[in-house]
Amino acid sequence: MANKHAGRDSQDVTLQVRQVSQALKSVYLDSGLIDSSDLAGKSGEDLEKRMLSRALTAQAVRIVTGFSPPEAALTVIDGIADKGIDAIAVVEGPDPHVYLVQAKWSKDGKAKGEREAVWELLAGLRLIDDEDFAAFNPRGRQLAEYAKAVMAKGPTKVTQVVVLMRADEVSEGFRHALVDGEKEFNHHGDVLDHRIILAPEVWASVREDLAPRPVQLTADLFPWFAVSVPYESYQGIVEAAQVAQWLEYGANLFSLNIRNPLGRTPINNELIGTLTEEPDNFWYFNNGVTVLCESVERTHQAIRNPQARPITLTLHNASVVNGAQTVRSVAEAVAADENAADAQVGIRIIVTGKAVEFAKRTTQATNRQNRVEPRDFIALDPVQAGILEEMRAELGLEYSVRRSELDPTEDTGCSVVEAACALACAHPDGQYAARMATNLDVLWERGSQGIYEQLFRPQPSAYLLWNSVQILREVRRTLHTLRPRYEGRGAALTEHGLYLLAHLVFRRLDTESIDEPDPNQGWATAAVAEVPGLVKELLPAVAEAIDELYGERSQIRAVCADVARSREVADHVMRLLVGAEGLPSADKYRRASPQRKARRPNAVHVLVDKRVLDEGAPLVLTTAYPVEAEALKDWLAQDEKRGRATWTNHRTKPILWTADGKQYSPSGLITRMWELAEWEKRPVANQGTARWVTETGETLADLAWRVLGELEEPDEDETTASASA
Repeated sequence: MANKHAGRDSQDVTLQVRQVSQALKSVYLDSGLIDSSDLAGKSGEDLEKRMLSRALTAQAVRIVTGFSPPEAALTVIDGIADKGIDAIAVVEGPDPHVYLVQAKWSKDGKAKGEREAVWELLAGLRLIDDEDFAAFNPRGRQLAEYAKAVMAKGPTKVTQVVVLMRADEVSEGFRHALVDGEKEFNHHGDVLDHRIILAPEVWASVREDLAPRPVQLTADLFPWFAVSVPYESYQGIVEAAQVAQWLEYGANLFSLNIRNPLGRTPINNELIGTLTEEPDNFWYFNNGVTVLCESVERTHQAIRNPQARPITLTLHNASVVNGAQTVRSVAEAVAADENAADAQVGIRIIVTGKAVEFAKRTTQATNRQNRVEPRDFIALDPVQAGILEEMRAELGLEYSVRRSELDPTEDTGCSVVEAACALACAHPDGQYAARMATNLDVLWERGSQGIYEQLFRPQPSAYLLWNSVQILREVRRTLHTLRPRYEGRGAALTEHGLYLLAHLVFRRLDTESIDEPDPNQGWATAAVAEVPGLVKELLPAVAEAIDELYGERSQIRAVCADVARSREVADHVMRLLVGAEGLPSADKYRRASPQRKARRPNAVHVLVDKRVLDEGAPLVLTTAYPVEAEALKDWLAQDEKRGRATWTNHRTKPILWTADGKQYSPSGLITRMWELAEWEKRPVANQGTARWVTETGETLADLAWRVLGELEEPDEDETTASASA
């Protein structure tokens, strides 16, 4: 048992060191907060160790003082002539305090607690107490003088802070060195003490930094009424101007909601129109907002008859669980027109305390009045919150769960939809790739037979998830490149066989290390490089296998979406790969020579007529065209809304641009964006549908082609009947 615990503890500290290292680099080193001017001669691992040690020092200062990262970084004096002190942090005020920090970084989580280091720290304190500041380096001298000035004003507590990147407790000898050293300074009262900070506490502090900050809202209600049991609650009217202020919390405001605001939609445009053009009618036309909070503070403006006057409520740990679209629309309207600020918004506030299950039930119930996707309810699953935390802590990436216009761009993270698709393809059992081939809603089915439980129970590691996403993306990109080179059943396979082919790619790759911690992304880089070759090899092999097993009249889409047949195809191909005969050399559906393709119907018309995308579905501008990406880069960076839009089922102007709330055709919007960015060498025309990407990673053009293929390809029964006739 002892050995098992030792192994587990070792794994824990390895994870902690890895995540702390990522956080320290992101917060202090990449931003240039930590001074490295005296380390010009250092390089490689030696330089990294010194810089991480200084960043660790700053983080320890944050833990004991509450300073911001820039403030904490300014306290670091580590270097030549630091006199055994890595940081001097001074807290003034009614309860002044001086902290002397010494840090030891270890990439293995085995930092040593050395008594000699304690003696150096005490020697540095003696210099400060004796006002011998000249012995310190320039920054140390300045901070030592500051510390002494505060200490001289009266009784000031001084704490030796030792932060060690290790999980094991320090030795008794190390503690005795600290305690014995304190006796010298405590003859005339308890002035000096110590605090030891180990890896778990540092890890907890960086995880806390990544966690959303608690939301505290102020709501002035009038008229209003209250209900006291079984849960304290309030209902009334607030002014739009106050609701607009709530949005300063961003996505945290909707932390308990099953979805974020969906961005601009025609319905939201109507809300904004009412707010700006007839604000007096808004309360009558809108269902209002429901807010859950953990606790509330009340301020009455009348004692004898409180309901005759407004009540001010301060809501702690608040979340808008219904009415996210209303809040977003109110904020946009108030920003655009001051008349909207006086509009009245209905509000219901429920104080749930610690009743987590009741809060979840309330969230679900209040959202049933609007159209809610099966995916929306997984936002309440703690596993998804855990993945979000791990993605940030391990890889510095974003992970979006709730439906929102703010799904991460490719280089900054992924959505739960893309993650689920990738995990389904990576699963050893090919049934999940087949089951989602025609409808992604099956991904969110719960229960013993549901796909969701298989993909997310137990919680997948951030590395497994992100590596899988990158492989699926590369398979999709490769198929997009290959599609024009194939015709007939080969072309159909490029459109309908994405998930089957991705599943086979995963089976061909060496995935032994796919979920191993790898902050430098070595596995993913090597694996992604293999994908194009594997897809080119597998595409004709899968087409040949389908023909051989089910005949050349079988429907490609049906085979890829059928669990039994897609499994049989996959197993057949894998047997050929390991067998002596190998894969077939023929590629009979490859185009012999370039031919003019028949003109396809308008992509927008296909998507609108078949209602492929939901109203308000988020879209993100793709940067797949290097010249265009470079030309628009600075302009897009000025406002993230410029690269985002939402879909509306309109045959001529289906793209509702988040930046201005107006509707455009896909190509018309791209042309408008080129003009606004003042791109002088912009082309005369563009394919707008190839530039807007859905949350599954497909462009509008890709999506339309796939749907069109499903329409054009006859059913097996029809082809059989035709052959019989």
